[in-house]
Amino acid sequence: QNLYFSFLLTQYPIQVLLIFAKEDNQSNGFWWACDRAGYRCNVAWTLESALECFLDKHQEIIVIDHRNSKYFDQFMENTSVTACYNELVQIEHGEVRSQFKLRACNAVFTALDHCQEAVEITSEDHVIQYVNPAFERMMGYCKGELIGKELTELPKSDRNSADLLDNINTFIKKGKVKSGSYKCKNRRKDSVDVKSITSQSSDAPSLQTRRYSSMARIHSMTIEAPITKVINIINAAQENSPITVAEALDRVLEILRTTELYSPQLGTKDEDPHTSDLVGGLMNDGLRRLSGNEYVFSKNMNLSHTHLPVPNTINDVPPCIAQLLDNEESWDFNIFELEAVTNKRPLVYLGLKVFARFGVSEFLNCSEATLRAWLQVIEANYHSTNSYHNSTHAADVLHATAFFLGKERVKGSLDHLDEVAALIAATIHDVDHPGRTNSFLCNAGSELAVLYNDTAVLESHHTALAFQLTMKDSKYNIFKNIDRNRYRTLRQAIIDMVLATEMTKHFEHVNKFVNSINKPMSESSDTECTANIKNFPDNQTLIKRMMIKCADVANPCRPLELCIEWAGRISEEYFAQTDEEKRQGLPVVMPVFDRNTCSIPKSQISFIDYFITDMFDAWDAFAHLPVLMQHLANNYKHWKTLDDLKCKSLRLPSENNN
Repeated sequence: QNLYFSFLLTQYPIQVLLIFAKEDNQSNGFWWACDRAGYRCNVAWTLESALECFLDKHQEIIVIDHRNSKYFDQFMENTSVTACYNELVQIEHGEVRSQFKLRACNAVFTALDHCQEAVEITSEDHVIQYVNPAFERMMGYCKGELIGKELTELPKSDRNSADLLDNINTFIKKGKVKSGSYKCKNRRKDSVDVKSITSQSSDAPSLQTRRYSSMARIHSMTIEAPITKVINIINAAQENSPITVAEALDRVLEILRTTELYSPQLGTKDEDPHTSDLVGGLMNDGLRRLSGNEYVFSKNMNLSHTHLPVPNTINDVPPCIAQLLDNEESWDFNIFELEAVTNKRPLVYLGLKVFARFGVSEFLNCSEATLRAWLQVIEANYHSTNSYHNSTHAADVLHATAFFLGKERVKGSLDHLDEVAALIAATIHDVDHPGRTNSFLCNAGSELAVLYNDTAVLESHHTALAFQLTMKDSKYNIFKNIDRNRYRTLRQAIIDMVLATEMTKHFEHVNKFVNSINKPMSESSDTECTANIKNFPDNQTLIKRMMIKCADVANPCRPLELCIEWAGRISEEYFAQTDEEKRQGLPVVMPVFDRNTCSIPKSQISFIDYFITDMFDAWDAFAHLPVLMQHLANNYKHWKTLDDLKCKSLRLPSENNN
């Protein structure tokens, strides 16, 4: 049975009792002095009230008016508040605090005597000054044999006790606390189990220097952050933990105190360079022979429809496009066919169809003409010269987002505003992308990198430009008819989703989703899960982030032919960046993406292993996406087959020739 004692070295506030026969300047002087010093003051005007107040309050300072007593020397009055204040403060720092310390020391040693853990206190030269009964039981010596000696002077009857004595003595001389679990035989009893031993030399800064205790709290703040609360809970849990558990919790605390909580640590030896370069290139704020790495755009790219009119309404879409769009709700929808028949303007046409299906115009209270004009402006600011980050990629992400929004659990977790925000975010998420990574822009000292302080450069630019373009002209301002509060909520949701596509926080977003959505979902019914998500807006935010992240990098989960096309396009963009870095003498962010040496299958395998598999496993567990997961498995097998055959291109040479 542990006994706990509570005491204060200094008691606040100090209690003062003024005993005066009448109220006058002197009594008032002491009253105001107490107030100035922060003491709690009571005044008694009669002997009876003085006795009652004393017994009830137990004051530390009592001022008695003896001015009219013949048994005392004449009292020199001084009604100055400053003089009274000085007198009271001298008493507090003299007699009162000494009494506090004596009272506290008595409580401390009473607690130590009843403590189940062995404790010793030494002098500066490591001579034992005090041991508690638990220490006597552990060491097999009585107090009289220990006081005044060093541990090294004690006989060591066996190997265990000798090691223990040396261990304790070493820590004492270092001025550190030693804690641990021991089991040793002593010379007077068969054996004794000791939970821990704590010792501290008197020249050490404090008895709180190191012990697995709630007293080892990190700096206390008026309003604690969640991570601070977690660390304090762990510190408290260590207090009565076995040494093995305490040491494991120490390791936990080391991990929690790092700033990189969610990023896996890559090994330094024999690490796959494709993975390392992808991580460095995507997460830092950085085809000549058909049998080699030359990338050829799909045959659909050669189709040209230069005279294709832009529709006035969704009903005016040309039949060849309308026929393709009939299949837009399917995951296997071929975005490259739409790219070809729209002359690289797939975003306007797909956008009109998808936005109409989700009632975006009705939600925004804007006309279809305004929405069409907005889609045209946004698409015009994508670079068609980029092999990957162009409006076809934006249309592909919009398609994936719309597909996810149609899944029952996603639909049941979000409201209409969330859906509209997600569709708009997907549409604008890469607008004006230069075809270069954030790392490249930062290394090149680009205007955007300077503007956004090398932090989420592109993602910040995409959102800022999209809103600038939208507000520039009333004829394509889709937000002009919604009220200010709804606009602010919608705007923040859009910005949050676009910023979530920045890869430096990839693992943070995925881990938060798993811990806040997947795990609680596995422990509750669908009804409870949906209710919990709807009741906590933060959970809806996590779902929207995860949704756009998966939509943004869904290429490995598309049908094989689409997956291969996307892999070729992103590789070509990375090759072009490496070429430019070499020309300009910039750091090469992803050295493996050299068009003459790169293995595209290896890069895809690394990307899937490192970024895709865990994220889509988590998203599938929530949204139920068996078709996507099957495509992912098939595509991974394709890349593994090529890699096993030492093929570095998108297909086997025989397939390319065919």
